[in-house]
Formats: sequence, structure tokens, C-alpha cells
Amino acid sequence: MLNRTNLARIDLNLLVLFEAVLEERHVGRAAARLHVSPSAVSHGLNRLRQLMKDPLFLRQPKGVAATERARLLAAPIAEILERTRQVIERAEAFDPRRSVRRFMIGAPDALTAVLLPGLLAELRREAPGIDLGVRNLVGNFDASFSELDQHTLDVALLPVREAPGRFAARTLFEQEDFVVVRRAGHPIGRKLTLARYCAAPHVMVSVSGDPHGLVDRELAKHGASRRVALTVSNFMQALATVAQSDLVCAMPRRFVTQYAGYYGVISCEMPFPIVSEPVLAIVPQAATRDAGLAWLLELLVSSAKALDRGRRAARG
Repeated sequence: MLNRTNLARIDLNLLVLFEAVLEERHVGRAAARLHVSPSAVSHGLNRLRQLMKDPLFLRQPKGVAATERARLLAAPIAEILERTRQVIERAEAFDPRRSVRRFMIGAPDALTAVLLPGLLAELRREAPGIDLGVRNLVGNFDASFSELDQHTLDVALLPVREAPGRFAARTLFEQEDFVVVRRAGHPIGRKLTLARYCAAPHVMVSVSGDPHGLVDRELAKHGASRRVALTVSNFMQALATVAQSDLVCAMPRRFVTQYAGYYGVISCEMPFPIVSEPVLAIVPQAATRDAGLAWLLELLVSSAKALDRGRRAARG
């Protein structure tokens, strides 16, 4: 959008003004939001129009409407401003009580569903201005590492033995085992043999729709296979489906313990053990010098430990 020569004479406030007018759809409201006069906003818009070689915003009876060019510029300008805000904030001493940063976390939804209640409670107490974005990661974790490299994710929570050398990692859970979930009164019966398990129709979580995963690889070791009648993109959807059908599903035990009661489903042990890799919180090595991200990592670790302490206490 801008070459290196132009950057020397560009006022970053023009991009802030663009963002305000785009969101408010009104010059006067944008001016009030920015604490400047409407004439200052109009003057800034004229400079932007010359810079972008487009009218950007057209007058309407009740405000202004963005042109096609303005709509195309919206996402890259928002990204520029967000990155700039993060750079400026990171230059200051990080204080979670005053911070207004937004962190993007990627993880399988069964994991974030388990961690988020405690994590959000801690944020309310210690960091009320911090916001989170959560992305569901299932399947191809190599793509997740690429997103960490590109800074579209701040931290990835993944069931992997280790991360590539360019990343730093903290262990959240040493392991996670799986249980079978079914609706109450399911005809599969109470005693789940391998034959009954394989004969039942299954629902599987697969973002890509590929009906083959960890369970199938373990079944192959036993010379067995199953029918995956349905794939869905997340564990919550799978849990809701199990509650209203004769499908069964292998799910992480922590997730089932926390949410089975909401859906009225029951669980039992797998006819053969399935244990995932350790669950790691992963960030780029360079990010460990970011005090805010280091704080978030510690918060994730402490939330995971508190969750397991609560589980042990409940069993006791």
C-alpha cells in the first residue's frame, strides 16, 4: 500500500481516523470518538483520499458509506494498527492489571473448553482489561507452527511430545486419556467389548472431514476397524450429537468430566487404552522476551495445575 519513501511523510493518525470513520459511519461520531473537531476529521479524510487515490467514504443522508476500495483496505489497516498498538504496549513495563492487550490462543476446543472457565476467572481478578481470541486447532499441527511463526497465533496449546527447536514450550498436562461417550439408554450396553465398540456407529472430530485418526490407528494395532458415520469440526458439537443419537464418540476424559452433565450423556472406559501426547503451551523462542506473553504462559500453566488439583480433590 505504501512504499518506503512515502512512509517518511505518513501520519499514522490518518489510519486511526480511517478506522474510526469506517466503524462509526459518521464524521461527527468519529470526531467525538477521537476527541477532535469534525473539521479535523474532514481535513484528515481529504489527506487520506489523496494518499489512497480514492474517495474512501461517500456522503449519505445519515452519515457516510465506505467505497469498495475502503472496504478492501479495512482488514490490512486494522492489522497495522493492532500490531502497532502491541509494539507500543510491549515497549512499556507489562502490568496485567493495566494492560489492554489481546492474545490469540490456538488449541483443540476440548482443551480450551476445559481451561477457559478458570482462566477467565483469573483474568477477571488479575487482568480485567486483557482480551482473548481462541481458535480451534485439530489435525495438522504443522500448520499451527507456521501460524506461530507468522504471529497470527500468540500461543498454541497442542498434544505433542515436543515442539521444533525454534519454539519454547511449557507442559500443561503430562497426558490425557480418552473415554467412550454415549447417550443414556444406548443399546450398546454397559460392558463395552472391542467387538461392540467397533460395531457401533461413531462420530469423530475432524476439521478436514477425514474419518481416520488416533482411534483408528490404535484399532489397527488390534486388527480392528470402526465405521465413522459422521465427522464434525469440534468436540462440543460431537457431544451434542451423541446426546441425541445412537452415535458414540471417543473424547478426552477431562472434557467429558466437565461437560457430560450438561448434555445428559454417560461415559465408560475404552475397550483398549488411548493416551495422548503431553499437552504443551508453545510460543516462538523470541516471544519469551515478551513480558506479557511470559505472564500468559505462567497463567496457563497455573490454570492447568489448578484444574487437576480440583479433579483430584473431587475424586478424593
